[in-house]
Amino acid sequence: MIKFFEKLAALVCKYMTVWVLLFSTIAFVNPAPFKLVGPYISYMLGVIMLGMGLTMSLKDFRLVLTRPKDVFYGVAFRYLIMPLAGFFVAKLLGLPPALAAGMVLLGAAPSGTGSNVMTYIAKGDTALSITVSSVNTMLAPILTPYIFLLLAGSMIPINVTALLIDIVKIVLIPVSAGVILHMAAPKLVEKIIKIVPAISVIFIITILASVVALNAAKMVMVALVLCVAVILQNVFGLSLGYYSAKAVGMSPKKSRAIAFEIGMENSGLAVALALAHLDPMAALPAAVGTVWEYISGSVLASYWGSRPPEEEGTETEREVALVE
Repeated sequence: MIKFFEKLAALVCKYMTVWVLLFSTIAFVNPAPFKLVGPYISYMLGVIMLGMGLTMSLKDFRLVLTRPKDVFYGVAFRYLIMPLAGFFVAKLLGLPPALAAGMVLLGAAPSGTGSNVMTYIAKGDTALSITVSSVNTMLAPILTPYIFLLLAGSMIPINVTALLIDIVKIVLIPVSAGVILHMAAPKLVEKIIKIVPAISVIFIITILASVVALNAAKMVMVALVLCVAVILQNVFGLSLGYYSAKAVGMSPKKSRAIAFEIGMENSGLAVALALAHLDPMAALPAAVGTVWEYISGSVLASYWGSRPPEEEGTETEREVALVE
């Protein structure tokens, strides 16, 4: 029975983009059933974050001690490049306040777990990717609301304290619970870990379909400019992430990891926060971003994966990789 569910889970994850497009289209045509999901989005995201925590352990933070400079650059670029990219794209395209705030919120969210998968496919530094994802997720309760307030405070009313509390409840507590459970019951976690990503994907699909349903009437008017804005922000994130890492002396393998850490956000968190604290339209950039970042990420990862990094890194980096 477990094998059956594992195969079903693999199928769900493999065709995630297809499912997102299919159910989002259904929600657009027939929004009523999907609107009922709205009040439960934060709970579903909490389950997703719990699943993320189950895949993490304390060793994921080890590089903070062994390669602190790499981790620092990854986290700093994460919270510098994407929020600013969202802000400038919104200004450039003259987006209405709700959409502009949504762009900034998407950029201020921590990186998503998809960045780790894309880094692996791209033959990047997967250990660095996992560590940067873990650290910036744990820092999100502090950095996300205050960066958002700084850049979007003039666009839309923001209760930064309520935002911070929600991120603690949605991200920090479930992730921490997942890490503790992983450490306390590793055998149990090992049995279910292959199914966990599929549960996360199902909830993500449901969340995005609900966002489409809640904004179906408005989407027709903003669809084109919204897609352009999200694509521009993502392209800026991937390219600036890669070349910023190169500029501070990182190897190509590390730079590939940082590119995905910057260009792929935890868009589900941005959706939940936007629906809870902002106009429902502010959730649209994150909804579109979820689909686009997996398309652009998989294309770039496949391209890089077919090309070996220009160099293999230093002896110290090889030793760290062997330890991992």
